Amino acid sequence: MAKVIAIANQKGGVGKTTTAVNVAASMAATKRKVLLIDLDPQGNATMGSGVDKYEVDATAYELLIEEKPINDVIVRNTSGKYDLIAANGDVTAAEIKLMEQFAREVRLRNALKPVMDYYDFVFIDCPPSLNQLTVNALAAADSVLVPMQCEYYALEGLTALMDTIQKLASVVNPNLRIEGVLRTMYDPRNRLANDVSEQLKRHFGEQVYRTVIPRNVRLAEAPSFGAPAMYYDKSSTGAKAYLALAGEILRRRDKAVQPPAKAS
Repeated sequence: MAKVIAIANQKGGVGKTTTAVNVAASMAATKRKVLLIDLDPQGNATMGSGVDKYEVDATAYELLIEEKPINDVIVRNTSGKYDLIAANGDVTAAEIKLMEQFAREVRLRNALKPVMDYYDFVFIDCPPSLNQLTVNALAAADSVLVPMQCEYYALEGLTALMDTIQKLASVVNPNLRIEGVLRTMYDPRNRLANDVSEQLKRHFGEQVYRTVIPRNVRLAEAPSFGAPAMYYDKSSTGAKAYLALAGEILRRRDKAVQPPAKAS
C-alpha cells in the first residue's frame, strides 16, 4: 500500500514545491511508482512537472468537489516520470466549496483509496497556509515532511507548525506523524544557518534528515524548463541532494517495517 507524505510548511518560500517535484522524480528514478498531488492553486508543482496548468482537462478541483474518479484526473507521463494530479486557479474555488461539503476533511483520503495499492509513494504539495486543502492533505497522509530554511523566523514558525500538526492529528488523523525535517537552501558558509541547524538537531534529533539541500542555481532554473533538476542537470548538487533524500526516505521506511530481531 502506498505511503502518503504531505509536504507542508505554513511559511512560504522554503522550497516546498521544489522538494515535492524533485523528491517525486528522485523516487520515481528508483523504479518506485509515484503520484504527486498538487494542492496549491498557484500550480507551480504542475508546471515544474512539465504540465501546462492552463491546458489540463481536470485538476484537484474535479477530484475533491465534483468527485470525479481519480484515474480520470491523473496526468500520466510527466517530465519527472511520475503521475500527477494537477492544480491551477480552479483549486482556489475548491478551498471555498469544501466548506459546504459533508465530511470535507476526508475528501482526499477517500478519493485516494482506489489507487493506494498501485503506488509506492504519494506526495502531496500543500499550499503555504493552513486551510481546507492542507487539512485534507494532512487527513490523507501517513506523515508530514517539513522543508525549512535555517533562519531564526523559520525555526520559530516550525514550532508553531508542529503544534498545529499535533492538534490536527488529534481531530482528523490520529496516525499522522512527522516524516522528517528537511534543511533547504542551505549555505554552510552562513554562520546563522549553521547555528539554526544545530538547534534543529538538538530539538528534533533523528527527525532531522541527514541530507541537506544546498542553495543551487540549477534547482532554481529547472522549473522554467518544466523539469525536475535531475532531468535538467543530473550532475548538479541540487539533483544529487534530492536523490540522496529519496534514498534516506527509503532506508527509514525499510527500517520502520523490519521485524524486531529475535533473542538468541
